[in-house]
Amino acid sequence: MRGLPLLFYRLAVHVTLPLAAPFLWLAARRSGKHRPPLKLRLGLGLPPVPRGGVVAHAVSVGEVTVARALLSELRRRRPQVPLILSATTATGLQLASGAQVADVTLPFPLDLPGPTRRFLSATKPRLFVLVETELWPEMLAACGEAGIPVVLVNARISDRSFPRYKLLVPLLRQLLAPLTLALAQTEEDAARLVALGVPPEKVRVTGNIKFDVTPAKPLAPELASRLRHVASGRPILVAGSTMPAEEKQVLAAWKSLQPRPLLLLAPRHPERAQEVLELCRQWEVRAVRRSPLPPANGTVDVVVLDTVGELAALYELATVAFVGGSLVPTGGHNPIEPARFAVPVVSGPHVRNFAAVYRELARAGGVKIVSHARELQSTLAALLAHPEDAKNLGQRACQVLAKHAGATGRTVEALLPFLP
Repeated sequence: MRGLPLLFYRLAVHVTLPLAAPFLWLAARRSGKHRPPLKLRLGLGLPPVPRGGVVAHAVSVGEVTVARALLSELRRRRPQVPLILSATTATGLQLASGAQVADVTLPFPLDLPGPTRRFLSATKPRLFVLVETELWPEMLAACGEAGIPVVLVNARISDRSFPRYKLLVPLLRQLLAPLTLALAQTEEDAARLVALGVPPEKVRVTGNIKFDVTPAKPLAPELASRLRHVASGRPILVAGSTMPAEEKQVLAAWKSLQPRPLLLLAPRHPERAQEVLELCRQWEVRAVRRSPLPPANGTVDVVVLDTVGELAALYELATVAFVGGSLVPTGGHNPIEPARFAVPVVSGPHVRNFAAVYRELARAGGVKIVSHARELQSTLAALLAHPEDAKNLGQRACQVLAKHAGATGRTVEALLPFLP
């Protein structure tokens, strides 16, 4: 009976993967994403890697930023331990490769018996770290069979996922059995993990590492200087991690502002930069892409960001920040990045991916939540017209971050016993 859940999982993967593969390939072609070669995802032809260290897996950009902070602290505490960082998405891999905290960056294998075992054979880790909700049954089973400890860090179970997971508790309890330790963001996340079948003695609360995360790269002085010249004394509005159908709402709100600030518009997926640029031109807006650097004058109204890993540092320039993925029901993105610079944060209502963070910010009066483009426009206008109110909003958010700092250190302390 113990092997039945894994058998059912394998059957489901073997049936759905061939059916989904053509659609995934077409989606990648249309989006322009440069996915890792299938050969590497199958665990074949992997480059030589240092063995006997830590493998940390992070699916995409948000999780990679957490892994970067964690690996940086591990490097400081255990400089002799090899560090390998893996990711799944194209943007996640690109950011991981530029993070400069791991010895090697690899694409995560397909969650099938052959690829996972080849990956583990190539890396032979002492410890496998999964970030947030990256629970892959085949990888967990392979690590369990090989006697490799697996720790889930910065663990969270969202309000949306929890009811669905509860329906699968009999299966999840066995699939999650190889998990050695789960380090949760909050007491609520810890309770949910236990409810899903993780034994209570394997669950601890260490906090949210994202409160500690700083930009992967500092803001380049040349870029900062150029963008300030482009602004020509205007305030700067950064709209970060925007999603399709959201840019229109941001542009509608921005065009109604008087005077208009310089808008730095950063689509969540940089490969959409040209699409967003064309949208700006349809709105008869003077817009340019970030690459190459925009001209150093006041003839540009919108700069469309087309780079990976730069947005977090660019928030430093913002007079006000709008955090995207929130006016459309995609779950929202990370408000901590602008809050770190005491920049006033505005967001839409759809923030389930960062619900706990937004609750803390809202409780402290450190965020403005709006429901639609008209409310976005009026809120931005009020913050731009009243700099002291905007400053107070940003400072309250920054104080929330200071209050919750330290999760990275607590998490590393929990990992060190596995790395004597």
